[in-house]
Amino acid sequence: MSIKPLPMRDVFLEKIWREMSVDSLIFFVSADFGSPVLDKIREDFPDRFINVGIAEQNLINISAGLAIEGYKVFAYAIAPFITMRCFEQIRVSLALLSEVRPMNVNLIGVGAGYSYVVSGPTHQCYEDITIMRALPNFQVLSPADHITTSFLFNSCVAANGLRYLRLDAQVQPAVYLLKPPVISDGFHVHNKSNSVCLIATGFMVHTAFKIEKEMSSNGIKLGVIDIFNITNFSKKNLKKILSQYSAIVTLEEGFRGRGGLDSMLFEFISESKLDLKTLSIGVDPGYSFELGSRDELHEKVGIGVQSSLKKIQPFVQTVMNKIKE
Repeated sequence: MSIKPLPMRDVFLEKIWREMSVDSLIFFVSADFGSPVLDKIREDFPDRFINVGIAEQNLINISAGLAIEGYKVFAYAIAPFITMRCFEQIRVSLALLSEVRPMNVNLIGVGAGYSYVVSGPTHQCYEDITIMRALPNFQVLSPADHITTSFLFNSCVAANGLRYLRLDAQVQPAVYLLKPPVISDGFHVHNKSNSVCLIATGFMVHTAFKIEKEMSSNGIKLGVIDIFNITNFSKKNLKKILSQYSAIVTLEEGFRGRGGLDSMLFEFISESKLDLKTLSIGVDPGYSFELGSRDELHEKVGIGVQSSLKKIQPFVQTVMNKIKE
């Protein structure tokens, strides 16, 4: 089955545009960031659209005010700017205030990880998972394709809450070709095994598929799980699945060992009292100003297919040897 891949951003904005025609409570706020679909929102719903300019801190405060008035707010900017540039405003005006006032605010960050490959580390985003999952009351949503992105929209308008959606700026292949993900689970099992499972999020789900294919060609089968809700997945269901494994490998397009996906899963494993060996694949901490393709940059920082295989192959072999003992 073939599904034409689409930009996550455009799919999500299209859903917002269509829903705004039937839901008068949806309000859109942008920080000097555009697209053809966004032009339609601005033209068709001028009374529920604001472009605050290059002022992400103001973007957050306006979004909080609109949410207090009962609007379902979608705030839109480049990923590192909507998270790091205005972190204090997010903490005080959203995470803290939501403790006492019902709010529905959805921060849309475009350009997760190395999406903006030619723009360098100022526009690349390796820290967003870490800092956003540190905030109480926030969900961190990290889809791997446009299909997941589309289904996540429904949960954004259905109930109050604070959400950060980290969307890739590049078009990625469709992952869910046969059936859509179960959004309430927060994760999806793509491949099963009885020894080692790869758990990835966002762009790295595609890397996990390539690694699984390479290992399978050598007679070693790995499980693959896409976790798209990093903060609010079904712990009960994930524990049941991981209890069947001996080890996991986490893959993220963010700093390794700095509070991201790996830290979340290691904490989950400890709380769940699972006996699992773990290996973390993430960006080697540090910044690089080198340019290149996304694949080239990934290999340099240790998360490319080949650089990951160099770490995963001996890890898997050790685990399998232990199982045979």
